Amino acid sequence: MRALLLSLLLLLQGAATAADCELRGTGDLGLVIERASGSLQVLDTTTHRALFRVEGLGDLSHASAVYSRDERYAYIFGRDGGLTKVDILCGRVVKRIVQGGNSIGGAISQDGRLVAVSNYEPGGVKVFSAEDLSLVADIPATRTDKGKGSKTVGLVDAPGQRFVFSLYDTGEIWILGMKDPAHPKLTKFTGIGRLPYDGLVTPDGRHYIAGLFGEDGLAMLDLWHPEKGVRRILDHYGKGEQKLPVYKMPHLEGWAIAGDRAFFPAVGRHEVLVMDMENWQEVGRIPVHGQPVFVMARPDGRQLWVNFAFPNNDTVQVIDSESLEIIKTLKTGKGTLHMEFTPRGEEVWISVRDKDEIQIYDTDTQALKGRIPAKKPSGIFFTDRAHKTGL
Repeated sequence: MRALLLSLLLLLQGAATAADCELRGTGDLGLVIERASGSLQVLDTTTHRALFRVEGLGDLSHASAVYSRDERYAYIFGRDGGLTKVDILCGRVVKRIVQGGNSIGGAISQDGRLVAVSNYEPGGVKVFSAEDLSLVADIPATRTDKGKGSKTVGLVDAPGQRFVFSLYDTGEIWILGMKDPAHPKLTKFTGIGRLPYDGLVTPDGRHYIAGLFGEDGLAMLDLWHPEKGVRRILDHYGKGEQKLPVYKMPHLEGWAIAGDRAFFPAVGRHEVLVMDMENWQEVGRIPVHGQPVFVMARPDGRQLWVNFAFPNNDTVQVIDSESLEIIKTLKTGKGTLHMEFTPRGEEVWISVRDKDEIQIYDTDTQALKGRIPAKKPSGIFFTDRAHKTGL
């Protein structure tokens, strides 16, 4: 009888726990990082509401997220080296580890089984099991003249169960093959340019491009033909011009493609660079309100939405990708940090740190549709990223 009562109690406790979870699909969910409080909110993009707040995630001052293939779990990369697995249907931390001293983002593998983290301190990349966050591989970076491992940046997933990343201090791009997790395979490219600060992979997974902070230009690697080496594109785009002080580094992961053209934020300039993807040559420049941080295309490619570094970080501009003209300037508020489109692009969600809110805009009319309170919000990440290469 006593055993029966105990079993019944455990069953009731389990039911109570399950009742706290959402019984639903995950396709219209997402999250926003609350950078100052070490927390995040789980968001419902259909009903424009927050479902859960999850706390205890450490230093999220430069945090990013990726999703499991089933879109139920988010992996949060914190600035303090924290890697946290979050169940977004239950609003709880599944597991958290501190794997380094200072990390700067990560990626999830093509098959969803591995999560890789890019580290400033101690440098290098670590790869973990997506299931239980156990360590699978530790890839140290090239040592600098000071004896420390180079900072690693621009970490993305690529087809063929690969990760690709750049080494900031030593000017390199590495391909990490993880088809056999017990025997990681490294391919290294050196002398790619000074201070690669971020990287991206094209949506088809073919080209990896690293932005260079130490010189004007970008370094591109064809992942179909890595034997051809790294090629310089947009070389010397600022030749003869004085670069402005850089208050915030541009981000490349949210880069924009519209038709056969790609759009990049220029480092230290009030410009968006336009490139023809057939020959990877510059074909134009768009003067904008400030130094662009994110240049992001609506999913159909018809519009580009651009936000800016301090002191112009109270503004978002919308560019027509066909005419290259600015069609709208929005005064969103100080500390406008990030944008995310809903999967089919009818809305864009914008985090505004100094107003403690997310603003939701209709992308067709650019009209404000709603607001969601959030504590010093920064990155917004929707679950459709689970099925996109490089995000």
